[in-house]
Amino acid sequence: MQRTTHRPRLLTRPGVVALAAAVALTAGACAKSEDDASKDTQSPAAAGAEQKVVTPKPGSKSCAIDAYGAEKLDLKNATVGFSQSEKEANPFRIAETQSIKDEAKKRGVKLLTANAQSQFSKQISDVQDLLAKGADLLVIAPLNSDGWDPVLQAAAAKKVPIVTIDRKINATACKDYVSFIASDFVEQGRRAADQMIEATGGKGEVAILLGSAGNNVTTERTKGFKERIAEKAPELKVVFEQTGDFAREKGQQVTEQLIQSKPGIKGIYAENDEMGLGAVAALKGAGKKAGDVKIVTVDGTRNAVQGIVDGWISGVIESNPRFGPLAFQTLDTFTKGEEVPQDVIIQDSAYDADNAKTEIAKAY
Repeated sequence: MQRTTHRPRLLTRPGVVALAAAVALTAGACAKSEDDASKDTQSPAAAGAEQKVVTPKPGSKSCAIDAYGAEKLDLKNATVGFSQSEKEANPFRIAETQSIKDEAKKRGVKLLTANAQSQFSKQISDVQDLLAKGADLLVIAPLNSDGWDPVLQAAAAKKVPIVTIDRKINATACKDYVSFIASDFVEQGRRAADQMIEATGGKGEVAILLGSAGNNVTTERTKGFKERIAEKAPELKVVFEQTGDFAREKGQQVTEQLIQSKPGIKGIYAENDEMGLGAVAALKGAGKKAGDVKIVTVDGTRNAVQGIVDGWISGVIESNPRFGPLAFQTLDTFTKGEEVPQDVIIQDSAYDADNAKTEIAKAY
C-alpha cells in the first residue's frame, strides 16, 4: 500500500521557509464526534497529530502584502474573523473550529466566529457581518467554491486579507485571497484507491459515496480515485456513484439503496468518514459481516479508525482539520510583509490494519 505523498524540494525564500518551519507547532483539537457530542471537554491533539506542510515545489507562486494591496499590521493587535461552513456536528468541523479558537487564544488574538449551518447564502452574509464588525483579517472554510464575488469585493474595498482553508474558492490567488491551505485532494483519492486495490485484490465492483456537489474536494477526491483505479486495477469497476453530502445519515441511506441495487458490490469508497460510518450502519442493518464489503474512507476521525480496529473499515486516508496554527502563522508572516505560498499543501498520513490500534490517539 502506498502511504506517502510526493515531497518536493525546498524553496529558499525566507518567508516561505519560515512559514513551513513554524507549523511544527502542535494544534489543539477536539476529539469529539457525533457519538459523544454532548461532552463539553476538549482534548488536545496527540503528539504528531499537528498539520505538517509539504515543501512547495521550486517555482511555486507566492504572495506578498504589496502585491495583494493590503497594509502591514501586527497580528496581536488585529481582529480575525472566522467563517465556518457547517454545523459542528461533523467531527472534522468540530476539530477545525476548535483548532482555530485554540490558536487565537494562544496568540492572544481577538477572534470573531460565525457558522453558516450548511447554508451558502448565510455564509455570505456571515462574512459580510464579520467585516462590518471590524475584522482586519479573514479565515474562511468555504461551503461552496463559487459565488464569492460579494464577499471578495467587500473585503477588497476594506483591504482585508483572506486565507481559505479546506475548500477552495474559485477566484484569483494574491488578488482575491492570499493563500489556500488544504490537503492534496487528488492525492487523497489516489491513496484511497491504493487501499481499495489492496483490500479487494484489484477485482470486482465498487461504489463511490460522493461528497457534496459544488466544491473542489468532491471533484478532486473522485478524480484521484478513478485515475488510480484505471491505471493500476482496470478489473476494478466503479458501478455506482451517488452523493452522500458528507453526512452519516445520507451515507447510510445511499448504501441501503446500493446493497439493494448492487448486491454483489465488493467495495465502497466514501469520500469522508461520516459517510463511511453511515455505510457501516447500513451493512450491519442488512446482516452483513465485518469485511464482507471493503470500505475505504477519507478524514481520520477516531470513530473511523476504530472501525478499522473492529474490522468494518479497510483503510482511512487522513485529512487533517487542525488548521489553527498554520492559518495564523500564514496571516502573521503575510502581515509582516514576508512572502507566503499561494497554495499551502498539508502532508497527510493514513490508517490501516497495521497501525490503526497504535495510532488511534492521533485521530480526532
